[in-house]
Amino acid sequence: MKLLNYLTPDGYRSYGILKFEGIIDLRSRTDIDTPDLKSFIREKGVATADNYINADVDYQLSEITFLPVIENPGKILCVGMNYQDKRTEFSITTDAPTIFIRFSDSQTAHLGEIVKPAQSDQLDYEGELVIIIGKSGLNISEAEAADYIAGYSCYMDGSVRDWQHTWFTAGKNWSKTGGFGPWLVTSDDVTDPQNLLLKTWLNGEIVQQDSTANMVHKINKIISYMSTFTQLSPGDVILTGSPGGVGRSRNPPLFLNDGDVIEVEIESIGRLTNYVVSPSK
Repeated sequence: MKLLNYLTPDGYRSYGILKFEGIIDLRSRTDIDTPDLKSFIREKGVATADNYINADVDYQLSEITFLPVIENPGKILCVGMNYQDKRTEFSITTDAPTIFIRFSDSQTAHLGEIVKPAQSDQLDYEGELVIIIGKSGLNISEAEAADYIAGYSCYMDGSVRDWQHTWFTAGKNWSKTGGFGPWLVTSDDVTDPQNLLLKTWLNGEIVQQDSTANMVHKINKIISYMSTFTQLSPGDVILTGSPGGVGRSRNPPLFLNDGDVIEVEIESIGRLTNYVVSPSK
């Protein structure tokens, strides 16, 4: 099942189920305690959406404006250097997961704009599989980790390379540099999240391609590790890392510029599309 977050044709924030025929609006069918997809996950659980799967559709996909799948996550936790090719490109030798954070206001939606900072010419692309947490948990074991996943999505983790300095935070949180979408695919519809083909496309050309099978730290380990030092909550977002082939490591470097189209496609999930623009003056 695909769940998405959007603006209705009238400009109201809502969320719903995407079917072949169109979108079933869930906000209009639930109570005021669940005004967005995050609160629906928290209060109802994604499985509750099955109760509405046979309802009449309310909108066509062409009528809505996408919002980030989770617009205001309590946490955006990110794993860096989690594919061997990427670790080789950046000369990473440590064994522990590399963890950094994003802020929710750094995100943009499917078909939205990625804003190239005026202060940098080194905006890089990183295509990633995203985990959306479905229930609260602390000290989660690897064996139980899958039970805490609501679903998966795509992320374009834009990186301002010359602002990463000693650590990643400053380079990862510029406004509208994190593309998130197009929708959440529930975990029961992803047979094996550890065996998905991930591709990043720049202006129609593949610039990254790898399988999630090649993650150094697997999904269950990531969830268990993170839940050791912080409680995970419904709607929290975990980025699982990007394959090799990023722009900084190419010769010559390949960075994003005004007019570029950057896309992240993940097997069984979907294809996230964003348009790179210069900042408004």
